[in-house]
Amino acid sequence: MYKKLSKNNRHALIAAIVASGMDDLNVMFLSFTMASIISQLNLSGSQAGWIATITNFGMLLGGLVFGVLADKYNKFKVFKWTIIIFAVATGLIFFTPSLFYLYLMRFIAGIGVGGEYGVAIAIMADIVPAEKMGRVSSLNGIVGQIGSISSAVLAALIAPMFGWRGLFLFGLFPLLFVVWMHFAVDADTLKAEHSHHIDASQKGKISDLFATGKLSRQTLALMVMTTVQIAGYFGMMNWLPTMVQNSLNIAADKSIWMVTTILGMCLGMLTFGQVLDKFGPRLTYGTYLICSMISVYAFTFVNNYATLLIGGAIMGFFVNGMFAGYGAIISRLYAYKVRTTANNVILNVGRAVGGFSSVIIGHILEIAGVPQVMLFIASLYILSFVAMMSISNLKKTNYQTMNPELDQVAPKSDFPLLEKIA
Repeated sequence: MYKKLSKNNRHALIAAIVASGMDDLNVMFLSFTMASIISQLNLSGSQAGWIATITNFGMLLGGLVFGVLADKYNKFKVFKWTIIIFAVATGLIFFTPSLFYLYLMRFIAGIGVGGEYGVAIAIMADIVPAEKMGRVSSLNGIVGQIGSISSAVLAALIAPMFGWRGLFLFGLFPLLFVVWMHFAVDADTLKAEHSHHIDASQKGKISDLFATGKLSRQTLALMVMTTVQIAGYFGMMNWLPTMVQNSLNIAADKSIWMVTTILGMCLGMLTFGQVLDKFGPRLTYGTYLICSMISVYAFTFVNNYATLLIGGAIMGFFVNGMFAGYGAIISRLYAYKVRTTANNVILNVGRAVGGFSSVIIGHILEIAGVPQVMLFIASLYILSFVAMMSISNLKKTNYQTMNPELDQVAPKSDFPLLEKIA
Protein backbone atom coordinates (compact mmCIF):
# COMPACT_ATOMS: atom_id res chain seq x y z
CA MET A 1 0.00 0.00 0.00
CA TYR A 2 2.70 2.47 1.03
CA LYS A 3 4.86 1.80 -2.06
CA LYS A 4 1.99 2.93 -4.30
CA LEU A 5 1.81 6.33 -2.63
CA SER A 6 3.71 9.34 -3.88
CA LYS A 7 6.64 10.42 -1.73
CA ASN A 8 4.73 13.49 -0.60
CA ASN A 9 1.64 11.51 0.44
CA ARG A 10 3.78 8.86 2.12
CA HIS A 11 5.50 11.50 4.25
CA ALA A 12 2.13 13.06 5.09
CA LEU A 13 0.79 9.67 6.20
CA ILE A 14 3.83 9.08 8.42
CA ALA A 15 3.42 12.55 9.93
CA ALA A 16 -0.25 11.97 10.71
CA ILE A 17 0.47 8.64 12.43
CA VAL A 18 3.52 9.77 14.42
CA ALA A 19 1.81 12.95 15.64
CA SER A 20 -0.69 10.83 17.59
CA GLY A 21 2.14 9.44 19.67
CA MET A 22 3.42 12.92 20.35
CA ASP A 23 0.12 14.29 21.62
CA ASP A 24 -0.32 11.27 23.92
CA LEU A 25 3.25 11.82 25.10
CA ASN A 26 2.48 15.41 26.11
CA VAL A 27 -0.97 14.74 27.58
CA MET A 28 0.30 11.90 29.80
CA PHE A 29 2.96 14.09 31.42
CA LEU A 30 0.26 15.25 33.85
CA SER A 31 -0.43 11.72 35.08
CA PHE A 32 3.20 11.19 36.09
CA THR A 33 3.70 14.60 37.74
CA MET A 34 0.39 15.16 39.53
CA ALA A 35 1.71 14.27 42.98
CA SER A 36 4.60 16.74 42.64
CA ILE A 37 2.34 19.48 41.28
CA ILE A 38 -0.10 19.04 44.17
CA SER A 39 2.75 19.24 46.66
CA GLN A 40 4.55 22.27 45.21
CA LEU A 41 1.43 24.32 44.45
CA ASN A 42 -0.39 23.22 47.64
CA LEU A 43 -3.45 22.06 45.77
CA SER A 44 -6.53 20.35 47.12
CA GLY A 45 -7.81 17.19 45.48
CA SER A 46 -10.59 19.16 43.83
CA GLN A 47 -8.20 21.77 42.43
CA ALA A 48 -5.95 19.05 41.06
CA GLY A 49 -8.88 17.22 39.51
CA TRP A 50 -9.87 20.31 37.57
CA ILE A 51 -6.53 20.29 35.71
CA ALA A 52 -7.56 17.22 33.70
CA THR A 53 -11.16 18.41 33.35
CA ILE A 54 -10.08 21.78 31.96
CA THR A 55 -7.79 19.97 29.53
CA ASN A 56 -10.81 17.99 28.28
CA PHE A 57 -12.77 21.21 27.80
CA GLY A 58 -9.88 22.56 25.74
CA MET A 59 -9.94 19.39 23.64
CA LEU A 60 -13.64 19.85 22.95
CA LEU A 61 -13.13 23.46 21.83
CA GLY A 62 -10.10 22.49 19.74
CA GLY A 63 -12.03 19.70 18.09
CA LEU A 64 -14.87 22.02 17.14
CA VAL A 65 -12.70 24.86 15.86
CA PHE A 66 -9.94 22.97 14.06
CA GLY A 67 -12.33 20.42 12.60
CA VAL A 68 -14.16 23.18 10.76
CA LEU A 69 -10.93 24.98 9.80
CA ALA A 70 -9.36 21.80 8.39
CA ASP A 71 -12.44 21.01 6.30
CA LYS A 72 -12.51 24.59 5.04
CA TYR A 73 -8.81 25.20 4.42
CA ASN A 74 -5.66 23.13 3.83
CA LYS A 75 -5.75 20.14 6.21
CA PHE A 76 -2.03 19.69 6.51
CA LYS A 77 -1.32 23.34 7.29
CA VAL A 78 -4.00 23.32 9.99
CA PHE A 79 -2.53 20.03 11.26
CA LYS A 80 0.88 21.62 11.80
CA TRP A 81 -0.66 24.47 13.79
CA THR A 82 -2.43 22.06 16.14
CA ILE A 83 0.93 20.44 16.97
CA ILE A 84 2.59 23.82 17.48
CA ILE A 85 -0.17 24.91 19.87
CA PHE A 86 -0.05 21.86 22.14
CA ALA A 87 3.76 21.72 22.10
CA VAL A 88 4.27 25.39 22.99
CA ALA A 89 1.55 25.38 25.66
CA THR A 90 3.03 22.23 27.23
CA GLY A 91 6.53 23.72 27.23
CA LEU A 92 5.31 26.96 28.81
CA ILE A 93 4.11 25.01 31.84
CA PHE A 94 7.79 25.09 32.85
CA PHE A 95 7.21 28.71 33.93
CA THR A 96 4.09 27.98 36.03
CA PRO A 97 3.78 30.62 38.81
CA SER A 98 0.22 29.82 39.85
CA LEU A 99 -2.66 27.41 39.53
CA PHE A 100 -4.56 29.73 37.17
CA TYR A 101 -1.56 29.82 34.80
CA LEU A 102 -1.40 26.01 34.85
CA TYR A 103 -5.14 25.80 34.10
CA LEU A 104 -4.69 28.21 31.18
CA MET A 105 -1.74 26.35 29.65
CA ARG A 106 -3.47 22.98 29.94
CA PHE A 107 -6.60 24.43 28.37
CA ILE A 108 -4.56 25.76 25.42
CA ALA A 109 -2.66 22.47 25.13
CA GLY A 110 -6.03 20.70 25.10
CA ILE A 111 -7.15 22.90 22.21
CA GLY A 112 -4.17 21.72 20.18
CA VAL A 113 -4.55 18.04 21.09
CA GLY A 114 -8.31 18.07 20.49
CA GLY A 115 -7.80 19.61 17.07
CA GLU A 116 -4.92 17.33 16.10
CA TYR A 117 -6.75 14.00 16.34
CA GLY A 118 -9.48 14.54 13.77
CA VAL A 119 -7.21 16.36 11.33
CA ALA A 120 -4.68 13.51 11.48
CA ILE A 121 -7.41 10.91 10.91
CA ALA A 122 -8.82 12.89 7.98
CA ILE A 123 -5.36 13.12 6.38
CA MET A 124 -4.99 9.33 6.71
CA ALA A 125 -8.46 8.75 5.27
CA ASP A 126 -7.62 10.99 2.30
CA ILE A 127 -4.53 8.93 1.51
CA VAL A 128 -5.40 5.34 2.49
CA PRO A 129 -7.96 3.18 0.63
CA ALA A 130 -11.17 2.85 2.66
CA GLU A 131 -10.87 -0.94 2.84
CA LYS A 132 -7.48 -0.61 4.58
CA MET A 133 -8.32 2.28 6.89
CA GLY A 134 -9.05 0.00 9.86
CA ARG A 135 -5.48 -1.29 9.89
CA VAL A 136 -3.96 2.18 9.52
CA SER A 137 -6.25 3.58 12.21
CA SER A 138 -5.11 0.74 14.48
CA LEU A 139 -1.48 1.61 13.81
CA ASN A 140 -2.31 5.18 14.73
CA GLY A 141 -3.78 4.00 18.05
CA ILE A 142 -0.76 1.81 18.79
CA VAL A 143 1.60 4.74 18.21
CA GLY A 144 -0.50 6.69 20.70
CA GLN A 145 0.07 3.96 23.31
CA ILE A 146 3.79 4.05 22.55
CA GLY A 147 3.59 7.76 23.29
CA SER A 148 2.03 7.00 26.68
CA ILE A 149 4.78 4.50 27.52
CA SER A 150 7.42 6.99 26.37
CA SER A 151 5.90 9.58 28.68
CA ALA A 152 6.33 7.21 31.62
CA VAL A 153 9.96 6.54 30.67
CA LEU A 154 10.75 10.25 30.29
CA ALA A 155 9.05 11.00 33.61
CA ALA A 156 11.29 8.43 35.31
CA LEU A 157 14.43 9.88 33.71
CA ILE A 158 13.81 13.63 33.68
CA ALA A 159 11.58 14.40 36.68
CA PRO A 160 14.08 13.17 39.34
CA MET A 161 16.79 15.48 37.95
CA PHE A 162 14.86 18.53 36.71
CA GLY A 163 11.53 18.24 38.49
CA TRP A 164 8.05 18.23 37.00
CA ARG A 165 8.65 21.58 35.31
CA GLY A 166 11.62 20.15 33.41
CA LEU A 167 9.49 17.29 32.16
CA PHE A 168 6.93 19.67 30.69
CA LEU A 169 9.71 21.65 29.02
CA PHE A 170 10.45 18.49 27.03
CA GLY A 171 6.96 18.97 25.60
CA LEU A 172 8.54 21.34 23.10
CA PHE A 173 10.11 18.37 21.30
CA PRO A 174 7.27 17.99 18.74
CA LEU A 175 8.30 21.37 17.30
CA LEU A 176 11.30 19.60 15.75
CA PHE A 177 8.88 17.22 14.08
CA VAL A 178 6.93 20.17 12.68
CA VAL A 179 10.19 21.46 11.15
CA TRP A 180 10.65 18.07 9.45
CA MET A 181 7.04 18.16 8.23
CA HIS A 182 7.57 21.62 6.77
CA PHE A 183 10.42 20.43 4.55
CA ALA A 184 9.24 16.85 3.88
CA VAL A 185 5.62 17.53 2.90
CA ASP A 186 4.37 20.01 0.34
CA ALA A 187 0.97 20.85 1.81
CA ASP A 188 -0.17 22.68 -1.33
CA THR A 189 0.26 19.64 -3.59
CA LEU A 190 -1.04 17.08 -1.10
CA LYS A 191 -4.09 15.42 -2.60
CA ALA A 192 -6.67 12.85 -1.64
CA GLU A 193 -6.11 9.38 -3.08
CA HIS A 194 -9.00 7.09 -4.10
CA SER A 195 -11.44 10.04 -4.09
CA HIS A 196 -11.97 10.86 -7.74
CA HIS A 197 -15.61 11.94 -7.37
CA ILE A 198 -15.06 14.40 -4.53
CA ASP A 199 -15.82 18.06 -5.05
CA ALA A 200 -13.14 19.64 -2.87
CA SER A 201 -14.71 23.07 -3.30
CA GLN A 202 -17.58 22.09 -1.00
CA LYS A 203 -16.99 23.23 2.58
CA GLY A 204 -18.46 21.46 5.56
CA LYS A 205 -19.81 22.76 8.84
CA ILE A 206 -20.88 21.26 12.16
CA SER A 207 -24.57 21.44 11.23
CA ASP A 208 -23.87 18.97 8.39
CA LEU A 209 -23.54 16.25 11.04
CA PHE A 210 -27.25 16.78 11.77
CA ALA A 211 -28.44 17.61 8.25
CA THR A 212 -31.10 14.86 8.21
CA GLY A 213 -32.89 12.81 10.83
CA LYS A 214 -30.85 9.75 9.92
CA LEU A 215 -27.56 11.65 10.16
CA SER A 216 -28.59 13.15 13.49
CA ARG A 217 -29.35 9.71 14.93
CA GLN A 218 -26.08 8.36 13.55
CA THR A 219 -24.05 11.25 15.00
CA LEU A 220 -25.69 11.00 18.43
CA ALA A 221 -25.22 7.22 18.50
CA LEU A 222 -21.52 7.60 17.70
CA MET A 223 -21.21 10.23 20.44
CA VAL A 224 -22.70 7.72 22.89
CA MET A 225 -20.16 5.13 21.74
CA THR A 226 -17.17 7.45 22.11
CA THR A 227 -18.43 8.63 25.51
CA VAL A 228 -18.54 5.03 26.72
CA GLN A 229 -15.12 4.42 25.16
CA ILE A 230 -13.52 7.29 27.10
CA ALA A 231 -15.45 6.55 30.30
CA GLY A 232 -14.36 2.92 30.24
CA TYR A 233 -10.74 3.87 29.60
CA PHE A 234 -10.61 6.37 32.47
CA GLY A 235 -12.37 3.96 34.78
CA MET A 236 -9.97 1.17 33.89
CA MET A 237 -6.73 3.14 34.11
CA ASN A 238 -7.56 5.43 37.03
CA TRP A 239 -9.69 3.29 39.34
CA LEU A 240 -9.73 -0.45 38.77
CA PRO A 241 -6.20 -1.40 39.88
CA THR A 242 -6.49 0.74 43.01
CA MET A 243 -9.92 -0.65 43.90
CA VAL A 244 -8.91 -4.27 43.47
CA GLN A 245 -5.63 -3.85 45.30
CA ASN A 246 -7.35 -2.17 48.25
CA SER A 247 -10.22 -4.63 48.46
CA LEU A 248 -7.94 -7.68 48.26
CA ASN A 249 -4.91 -6.15 50.00
CA ILE A 250 -2.73 -6.96 46.98
CA ALA A 251 0.56 -5.12 47.01
CA ALA A 252 1.25 -4.24 43.37
CA ASP A 253 3.23 -1.72 41.37
CA LYS A 254 0.77 0.35 39.35
CA SER A 255 3.42 1.03 36.70
CA ILE A 256 3.67 -2.71 35.96
CA TRP A 257 -0.13 -2.88 35.75
CA MET A 258 -0.10 0.02 33.26
CA VAL A 259 2.56 -1.59 31.06
CA THR A 260 0.78 -4.96 30.85
CA THR A 261 -2.57 -3.28 30.25
CA ILE A 262 -1.15 -1.02 27.52
CA LEU A 263 0.45 -4.03 25.84
CA GLY A 264 -2.99 -5.67 25.87
CA MET A 265 -4.43 -2.50 24.33
CA CYS A 266 -1.84 -2.50 21.53
CA LEU A 267 -2.54 -6.13 20.68
CA GLY A 268 -6.28 -5.44 20.81
CA MET A 269 -5.93 -2.47 18.44
CA LEU A 270 -3.79 -4.44 16.02
CA THR A 271 -6.32 -7.27 15.96
CA PHE A 272 -9.32 -4.93 15.79
CA GLY A 273 -8.05 -3.17 12.68
CA GLN A 274 -7.55 -6.45 10.80
CA VAL A 275 -10.96 -7.81 11.82
CA LEU A 276 -12.71 -4.51 11.06
CA ASP A 277 -11.41 -4.41 7.50
CA LYS A 278 -12.35 -8.04 6.89
CA PHE A 279 -15.69 -8.50 8.64
CA GLY A 280 -17.06 -4.97 8.91
CA PRO A 281 -17.84 -2.76 11.93
CA ARG A 282 -21.04 -4.30 13.29
CA LEU A 283 -19.64 -7.78 13.97
CA THR A 284 -16.28 -6.39 15.11
CA TYR A 285 -17.64 -3.75 17.49
CA GLY A 286 -20.38 -6.09 18.70
CA THR A 287 -17.83 -8.74 19.66
CA TYR A 288 -15.49 -6.28 21.37
CA LEU A 289 -18.30 -4.53 23.27
CA ILE A 290 -19.73 -7.78 24.62
CA CYS A 291 -16.26 -9.02 25.59
CA SER A 292 -15.52 -5.65 27.22
CA MET A 293 -18.63 -5.98 29.36
CA ILE A 294 -17.69 -9.53 30.38
CA SER A 295 -14.01 -8.78 31.05
CA VAL A 296 -14.76 -5.71 33.17
CA TYR A 297 -17.22 -7.53 35.42
CA ALA A 298 -15.00 -10.63 35.53
CA PHE A 299 -12.32 -8.39 37.01
CA THR A 300 -14.21 -8.58 40.31
CA PHE A 301 -12.95 -12.18 40.58
CA VAL A 302 -9.27 -11.19 40.57
CA ASN A 303 -7.71 -12.75 43.67
CA ASN A 304 -3.94 -12.38 43.34
CA TYR A 305 -1.22 -10.33 41.66
CA ALA A 306 -0.89 -12.64 38.65
CA THR A 307 -4.61 -12.50 37.83
CA LEU A 308 -4.51 -8.72 38.33
CA LEU A 309 -1.93 -8.40 35.55
CA ILE A 310 -3.49 -11.01 33.26
CA GLY A 311 -6.98 -9.60 33.79
CA GLY A 312 -5.70 -6.11 33.04
CA ALA A 313 -4.14 -7.21 29.76
CA ILE A 314 -7.31 -9.04 28.66
CA MET A 315 -9.49 -6.11 29.65
CA GLY A 316 -7.18 -3.65 27.85
CA PHE A 317 -7.35 -5.83 24.73
CA PHE A 318 -11.12 -5.40 24.44
CA VAL A 319 -11.90 -2.14 26.27
CA ASN A 320 -9.41 0.05 24.44
CA GLY A 321 -8.68 -2.16 21.45
CA MET A 322 -11.77 -0.85 19.68
CA PHE A 323 -10.72 2.79 20.11
CA ALA A 324 -8.64 2.42 16.95
CA GLY A 325 -11.74 1.84 14.83
CA TYR A 326 -13.56 5.12 15.39
CA GLY A 327 -11.39 7.11 13.01
CA ALA A 328 -11.94 4.51 10.30
CA ILE A 329 -15.72 4.24 10.60
CA ILE A 330 -16.39 7.96 11.08
CA SER A 331 -14.28 8.76 8.02
CA ARG A 332 -16.32 6.21 6.06
CA LEU A 333 -19.73 7.33 7.31
CA TYR A 334 -19.38 11.05 6.58
CA ALA A 335 -18.76 13.03 3.40
CA TYR A 336 -15.31 14.34 2.55
CA LYS A 337 -16.31 17.95 3.15
CA VAL A 338 -17.11 17.25 6.81
CA ARG A 339 -14.73 14.35 7.53
CA THR A 340 -12.41 16.23 9.90
CA THR A 341 -15.27 17.99 11.66
CA ALA A 342 -17.06 14.68 12.22
CA ASN A 343 -13.99 12.98 13.70
CA ASN A 344 -13.15 15.88 15.99
CA VAL A 345 -16.66 16.70 17.18
CA ILE A 346 -17.73 13.11 17.85
CA LEU A 347 -14.56 12.07 19.67
CA ASN A 348 -14.15 15.25 21.70
CA VAL A 349 -17.76 15.26 22.84
CA GLY A 350 -17.01 11.74 24.06
CA ARG A 351 -13.89 13.00 25.83
CA ALA A 352 -15.71 15.89 27.51
CA VAL A 353 -18.66 13.80 28.72
CA GLY A 354 -16.81 10.53 29.32
CA GLY A 355 -14.16 12.35 31.31
CA PHE A 356 -16.65 12.73 34.17
CA SER A 357 -16.71 8.96 34.67
CA SER A 358 -13.95 9.19 37.27
CA VAL A 359 -16.16 11.44 39.42
CA ILE A 360 -19.15 9.11 39.05
CA ILE A 361 -17.07 6.04 39.87
CA GLY A 362 -15.66 7.74 42.95
CA HIS A 363 -19.17 8.58 44.12
CA ILE A 364 -20.43 5.01 43.60
CA LEU A 365 -17.41 3.69 45.45
CA GLU A 366 -18.21 5.92 48.43
CA ILE A 367 -21.89 4.95 48.72
CA ALA A 368 -21.70 1.32 47.54
CA GLY A 369 -18.64 -0.74 46.72
CA VAL A 370 -16.37 -2.33 44.14
CA PRO A 371 -18.95 -4.78 42.69
CA GLN A 372 -21.37 -1.91 42.04
CA VAL A 373 -18.65 0.08 40.29
CA MET A 374 -17.82 -2.90 38.08
CA LEU A 375 -21.51 -3.35 37.29
CA PHE A 376 -21.79 0.34 36.35
CA ILE A 377 -18.80 0.20 33.99
CA ALA A 378 -19.93 -3.10 32.44
CA SER A 379 -23.44 -1.72 31.86
CA LEU A 380 -21.98 1.17 29.85
CA TYR A 381 -20.92 -1.30 27.18
CA ILE A 382 -24.51 -2.53 26.87
CA LEU A 383 -25.52 1.08 26.19
CA SER A 384 -22.77 1.39 23.57
CA PHE A 385 -23.85 -1.90 21.98
CA VAL A 386 -27.44 -0.66 21.62
CA ALA A 387 -26.21 2.63 20.12
CA MET A 388 -23.98 0.76 17.67
CA MET A 389 -26.81 -1.53 16.56
CA SER A 390 -28.99 1.51 15.81
CA ILE A 391 -26.61 2.65 13.04
CA SER A 392 -27.81 0.85 9.91
CA ASN A 393 -24.78 1.94 7.89
CA LEU A 394 -22.54 -0.19 10.11
CA LYS A 395 -23.99 -3.36 8.59
CA LYS A 396 -21.25 -5.00 6.54
CA THR A 397 -23.07 -4.77 3.20
CA ASN A 398 -24.09 -1.15 3.77
CA TYR A 399 -20.71 -0.11 5.12
CA GLN A 400 -18.73 -1.55 2.22
CA THR A 401 -20.95 -0.16 -0.52
CA MET A 402 -22.04 3.21 0.87
CA ASN A 403 -21.01 6.48 -0.73
CA PRO A 404 -21.43 9.31 1.78
CA GLU A 405 -20.71 11.85 -0.95
CA LEU A 406 -24.04 10.82 -2.49
CA ASP A 407 -25.93 9.74 0.62
CA GLN A 408 -25.69 13.13 2.29
CA VAL A 409 -27.02 15.21 -0.58
CA ALA A 410 -29.64 12.90 -2.03
CA PRO A 411 -33.31 13.19 -1.05
CA LYS A 412 -34.53 10.64 1.44
CA SER A 413 -36.18 8.44 -1.19
CA ASP A 414 -32.82 8.01 -2.94
CA PHE A 415 -31.02 6.51 0.05
CA PRO A 416 -30.05 2.88 -0.72
CA LEU A 417 -29.16 2.18 2.89
CA LEU A 418 -32.32 2.86 4.84
CA GLU A 419 -32.98 -0.65 6.09
CA LYS A 420 -34.25 -0.32 9.62
CA ILE A 421 -33.13 -2.29 12.64
CA ALA A 422 -35.77 -4.74 13.80
